[in-house]
Amino acid sequence: MIFLVVGTRRMKIVPGRFQSIVEMGLDFVRVNIAEDILGRKDGKRFLPILTTIFFMVLFMNITGVIPGLNIAGTSVIAVPMLLAIVAYATFIYAGIKKSPGGFFKNALLPSGVPWPLYIIIVPLEFLSTFIIRPVTLTLRLLMNMVVGHLMLVLFFSATQFFVFGLSGGWIALGAGSLAFGLAFTLFEIFVAFLQAYVFAILTAVYIQLAVAEEH
Repeated sequence: MIFLVVGTRRMKIVPGRFQSIVEMGLDFVRVNIAEDILGRKDGKRFLPILTTIFFMVLFMNITGVIPGLNIAGTSVIAVPMLLAIVAYATFIYAGIKKSPGGFFKNALLPSGVPWPLYIIIVPLEFLSTFIIRPVTLTLRLLMNMVVGHLMLVLFFSATQFFVFGLSGGWIALGAGSLAFGLAFTLFEIFVAFLQAYVFAILTAVYIQLAVAEEH
């Protein structure tokens, strides 16, 4: 919130560095996620929620490499679960808004399928559309950030052990584990951006499926 408010509080025609960074982030979400997946009309309509999700996931991920915090907010299951519920609720809202009487029917009963097969298809469609989607959104983000956190803990704990616990010739191994830890920190920053993009774009894809013409 501070990042966006400060960056857009005093807008200038010729932007400064910080305003340029904020505008680049906003344009990235608008062009590469919202409008690219949903089109201009629906992209503009759902841009606020997609922007909120992208930046919230991004900054919650970045906390994993901030000294003193050292753990991503999204590696605590309540955070990705809450975001997945928001994405799921937006998907349901978009579908019902587009087709109040036919959204659930079209989602569970695809056209062109022989009636006897609906005995198998309906439960499968229900699981994949209404159960698996929010679960996979939660677990994908959670597991990526938990694994990253554990890897950083491993590298830097090994450094502390080799340098301060054993000393002597083990310091060389400590220097190696420190180098790997710093390199993996940079990789974690990349993963933080990537997972924010993936979460936001999957949300946009689910919304697009809900507002597609067949719904």
